This record gives sequence, structure tokens and C-alpha cells, in this order.
Amino acid sequence: MRTQGILEKYRDLIKLPKHAVPLSLCEGDTPLIPVPALADRLGGGFELYVKYEGLNPSGSFKDRGMVAAVSEAVGAGAKTIICASTGNTAASAAAYAARAGIRAIVLIPGGKVARGKLAGAAMYGAQIIQIDGSFDEALKLVREITDKMPIALVNSLNPYRLEGQKSGAFELCDALGSAPDLVCIPVGNAGNITAYHMGFTQYHELKKTGIPSFIGVQAAGAAPLVLGHVVEHPETVATAIRIGNPARGDQALNVIKETNGKMLSVSDDDILAAQKLLAGQGIWVEPASAAGLAGLIAEVNAGRDVRGKRVVLICTGNGLKDPDIVQLPEPIKVRPDFEEVRKILVA
Repeated sequence: MRTQGILEKYRDLIKLPKHAVPLSLCEGDTPLIPVPALADRLGGGFELYVKYEGLNPSGSFKDRGMVAAVSEAVGAGAKTIICASTGNTAASAAAYAARAGIRAIVLIPGGKVARGKLAGAAMYGAQIIQIDGSFDEALKLVREITDKMPIALVNSLNPYRLEGQKSGAFELCDALGSAPDLVCIPVGNAGNITAYHMGFTQYHELKKTGIPSFIGVQAAGAAPLVLGHVVEHPETVATAIRIGNPARGDQALNVIKETNGKMLSVSDDDILAAQKLLAGQGIWVEPASAAGLAGLIAEVNAGRDVRGKRVVLICTGNGLKDPDIVQLPEPIKVRPDFEEVRKILVA
């Protein structure tokens, strides 16, 4: 039975100030699922795993960083936290604010925020404010608010978010015995790729576990780190990474450079195809989470040799986060009669 979260499990490695009041929803310890059938589909000869972050308490990887950020904020005396969000951060912030008994305010961009994510934020009790603008404008606004009001910012600009999120790298090393060779990870605001690299670097310094190369994957309609400039009006079906000016973009590019990795973009069609491939293995993720697999497919098709490697896909959010993206088939309707059903089954 799991009774502790990441702040307890990795208390000597996650650096929080003494005033922090540790919270927990038993986040972390998410499954590392082997997917050999997908590896075979890509030519075989390598190990492929999915780190399924959709089984965190609020349904996404954001819980790792949020538990640390809110723990610090509560210890510092905050009564209110705020974030800009495309959905997952909102749900996570609201969940940990509820756990701590404080107020959560979330600013969301106009349109294209998945209902599953807003439903979570609403149920946890957050005050939701929608701006007529982009995520990047929402983030700019919350920074101004926290500069002028006694409200704690819990976006990934908050350094404690990265302290918590790096625990995913610790778990990978613990599960595999060392770091994988290659990590494929979606990139939106670029906090997660930065945090994973922090975690691998820290573990390697302590335990000589190695540091993997990274493939960072953006959606083609929201790919500022691939294009080399801000995208004013990002558009993608993968709403979790629909960000045109990543707060930690420079750090993410440094990770790519330091690990001899690659930052690339994939189309929405490729993302949705990868989502279906994962679902075919029993792993339902939101569209943005499938970007890592889409990026790996693109790289292998372009000639990257992964034979003999251990590759991990970071799947950041649960499929229930964005159920509206699924095109449901019209069910076959019959009377409650054995013969009618049998005719369908043997057709």
C-alpha cells in the first residue's frame, strides 16, 4: 500500500526551504510500462517503456511539481495561489490548494482548454478566470498579479515546481537500475524536460546512473523552440503543449545541447496516430502525451538507430483529461435478445 508521496520518498534529494509544510496526495510512483509490441513496430532490437504519469492524483505529471510548490507556499504563509494554465496545471494547483485548505485561482486562455481538465479544477474548488488571449498572455498577467499582490505563483517559473518534477527521473533510475539511453518527452512550457535533466544529473552525481539523451517534441502548430521564434497564435489539438513562448525554453534548448539530443515538431495527425497506437497497448493518454511517441517514430523513420538502447516515453497526462477528442463510433443497437446479438458476433 502506498502511503507516501515524493516529498517523503525523496526528502533528501528534493530541496525545499525549512519553512515548507510537506503535503501529499501520494503522488509519484507511477508505472513504467514495457511496450515491446511498439518497439517491434519500429524495427525491434531495443527496449521501449512508457512512464505513465496519468496515474498521478489529478491525472497528470504536474502533481510532482505542484506538491513541492504549494508546500513551500503554505509554509511561507500564502493563503492564495495562482497559475496560468492550459488545463493540467489548473487541476493540479486546485487539488493541492484543496489539500492545504487555501484558495486557488487559475487563469486559462480563451478556447481550446479540455473540459476534463477544467472539470477537475472546478471540482477541487478553484476560481477559474478565462482571458481573451493566449496562455502566454495569461502567464504574463499572473506574474504581474503576484508581483503586486500577496498571492503565490505556482507555474513552472516557480523553482520548487522543478524540484518536485525531477523526481520522475529518480523513479526511472530506481526502476531500471540506471538512466535510460533516450527519453522522449512532450515540450510545452519546457519545465518538465528541464526538471528531468536536473533529476538525472543529480542522481548521476550521487550514484553514477548516467544521463540520457533527450528528444523534445513540440506540436507543429506550437513549435517555437524548433522554429527559433515566438509563435504568436499557437494552434494544436494537443492543448497541453499549445504554448508559443515557453517560460523555460532556453533551459530546454540547453538540455538538448548538453545531451546531444534533438528538439523536433510533429503534426497533429502524427500525434493522434501515436495516441491510437498507445491505446492499442492499453495505455490511454491525452493527445499531448502521445507527442513523445510521435517524435520517436519520426526519428526512427528518419534513420535514427535505437537498436540496443533503452528508450522511455514520458506520457504526461491521462486520456480522461481530454475525452472530447475521441470520435465515438455509433453503437450497434439491438433488442435484448440472444439471437440478435449472436448474429452480430458471428458476422
